[in-house]
Amino acid sequence: MRLIFLGTPDFAVPSLKKIAQSKHEIIAVVTQPDRPRNRGVLTPSPVKQAALELGLNVLQYEKISREGLQDIKNLNPDIMVTCAFGQILSRDLLAVPKYGVINEHASLLPKYRGSSPIQWCVINGEKETGVTIMQTAYEVDSGDILFADKTAIAEDETAGELFDRLSLLASDSILKALDLIESASATFTPQDHSQATFCKLLSKADGKIDWSKSASEIKNFVRGMNPWPCAFTSLDGKIYKIHKVSVCECDCSGSCGEIVKCDKNNLIVACGNGFVNIDIIQAPNAKKMSVKDYLLGHKIEQNSVFE
Repeated sequence: MRLIFLGTPDFAVPSLKKIAQSKHEIIAVVTQPDRPRNRGVLTPSPVKQAALELGLNVLQYEKISREGLQDIKNLNPDIMVTCAFGQILSRDLLAVPKYGVINEHASLLPKYRGSSPIQWCVINGEKETGVTIMQTAYEVDSGDILFADKTAIAEDETAGELFDRLSLLASDSILKALDLIESASATFTPQDHSQATFCKLLSKADGKIDWSKSASEIKNFVRGMNPWPCAFTSLDGKIYKIHKVSVCECDCSGSCGEIVKCDKNNLIVACGNGFVNIDIIQAPNAKKMSVKDYLLGHKIEQNSVFE
C-alpha cells in the first residue's frame, strides 16, 4: 500500500524504519516542525532525522489539518499511519485515505488514553501493558481497535526501558496491521468507553516524591519517572534526583521522609507505609551515582527529613 507516516519522537522511529523495509511504500513522512533545543538551536525531530536518512519525502506543518490538507489529498495515500505525532487530525483529513488512518498507541486501550501512557502504567504498578493498533478517530485515542499486542512489565523495569521495548513491539505490530488491512482480513472492535482512563502529560514538577505514599508506591513512582522528568526530593534546601529505590525491611521508626538509617551502604527512608532504600542518587550539579559511592565522600545526617 502507498502510505503516509505521521510521527515525531524517537518512539516512532523503529516503526518508520520497519515499514520502509517492507513491501509497503512510504510516499511521505509528516512530522512536527523543527524546534529550538540546545541553547536555541533549531533541531529536527527524531522521525525527520530518520526519514532523511532513509531518503524519504518529509513534510512539516504547525497545523496539518489547516496547512496540509490539500497536500495530503494530492498525494492520495491508500492509508495513513500515526505514531506519537502530536497533533489532532481533522475529520476532513481522516477521510482522505482509502483505508483510513490507523494509530499505534503504547497502552492497552481503553486504559491510559492520552499522553505519557508508558510512565503512568509504571507509576500505577501495572503488571502488563502493550501496544494497541486502532483506527484514528477525531476524539483522542477513542477509535475502534484492530488488535493489541501485550507484554509483561518487569518488577524493576523503568519507564525508559519499557519505552524502548514497546517501541520495538509497535514496529512489529504496525506491519502486521498493514498486512491485515491490505488482505481485507482486518476486523475492528469498538472500545468500551466506560472503561477509559486518561493520563496527563508530565512536567518536571510532577517528579516530586510524596513520602506519605507507601514504599511500593514510591518505588513505582521513581521507576515511572525514570529517565524523565526524574523523581526528586529536597534536603536542607538542596534538590536531589532519585533514580532508583528498593523496598526494604527496617526495625526503625520515623516520620514520612525521615532518614532512619544512614551508613556506608544504606540510605533508608521512612514512607507512609514501609521503607525504601535509595539505591541511585544525584546531588545538585553532580552525576548520578550509587548511594554507596555517594556516601564515601558526602555526609547525610541520620534523622534528617526529605521534603
